[in-house]
Amino acid sequence: MRPFTFNPGPRLLAGPDQAEALAEKLPPGPCLLVTDEELTRLGLADVYRNAIGSTRDLTVFDAVEADPSKETLLAATEAGRTAGAASVVGFGGGSPMDVAKLAAYLLGSGDALDEIWGVGIAQGGRLPLALVPTTAGTGSEATPISVITCEGGVKLAVNSSPLIADWAVLDATLTLGLPAHVTAATGIDAIVHAVEAYTSARLKNPLSDALAREAFRLLSANLLTAIGQPGNLEARSAMLLGAHLAGLAFSNAPVAGVHALAYPLGGLHHLPHGLSNALMLRHVLGHNLEAARDYYAELAEIIEPDCAGEGSQARAALLIDRLDALAKCSGLALRLRDHGIDFGEAPVLAREAMKQTRLLVNNPCEISEADAQRLYEAAW
Repeated sequence: MRPFTFNPGPRLLAGPDQAEALAEKLPPGPCLLVTDEELTRLGLADVYRNAIGSTRDLTVFDAVEADPSKETLLAATEAGRTAGAASVVGFGGGSPMDVAKLAAYLLGSGDALDEIWGVGIAQGGRLPLALVPTTAGTGSEATPISVITCEGGVKLAVNSSPLIADWAVLDATLTLGLPAHVTAATGIDAIVHAVEAYTSARLKNPLSDALAREAFRLLSANLLTAIGQPGNLEARSAMLLGAHLAGLAFSNAPVAGVHALAYPLGGLHHLPHGLSNALMLRHVLGHNLEAARDYYAELAEIIEPDCAGEGSQARAALLIDRLDALAKCSGLALRLRDHGIDFGEAPVLAREAMKQTRLLVNNPCEISEADAQRLYEAAW
């Protein structure tokens, strides 16, 4: 066996009605709850707020936006510092969880944010941290990664083991009210995590492979049901577990070209992250087809078992077609023009994508700036 390392992620509390159990896991003392304004308005966090706040002072920071900015992160950190926070809870989608992870680290370590961007640089202590996802997509509750939008719309990340939460809660009842387009975009995001972890050029290993395959099975089999039957708790639970497993997979075998080309769409045009991935999925997978053919062929048998007797080229092509069909059936508009992006922006988007070196290095084959421009033009 080839040597590898694997980080198993946070401890889990899985199932409905986990608010009291989570509150018992947190240490005494003030707590900072990081969420967003919409979740506060909907009252989705109320049960968790009440359980956590019943035995300790609770400060709620709910100003997190999609693709959270550096300013938002620093404001959340300052709110925790002012409150004397002894623990941090992130509640929501990937954005509140990413802010919560870095806020807990900055509060506990005292490190300066601009000194810890990158992989493995942040090695200080952090405050106790729990994460509660309300979407089945980012898998952020499973990962040591926090992505923040900085000056000029550039997305920077901290990827380091101290950001792994102590506890994560998988409570599918929190996802029951998601609109169809959010379920679709976050579900495609999770599927991309599974596919890119399985084909990652770096750090791919037998455990990440097993997690990616099971995540892909759960997600591909349940996405359309979760969209069409939003109250189907079984499908929602499968999606939430699949997203978590995909998060564990890609936190060990990192994502690649689809994400690298998706990030400029979010950073410059503020498109939701999952939608950005869906827009680039078919095109990047097509670019990777020959380099990742055998892996794509293996994944194809999960989504279409009857293709097992076909050659690897046919199975790999089938995977791309099936994923494209799944994205279309999810109801997402899959052309850049559908989202107000001009054809002439392709060179700018390509230049921005080249800044995502931490992701491009994981792709099964090279994506040059010229390649990226061609792929954006194809997606238009």
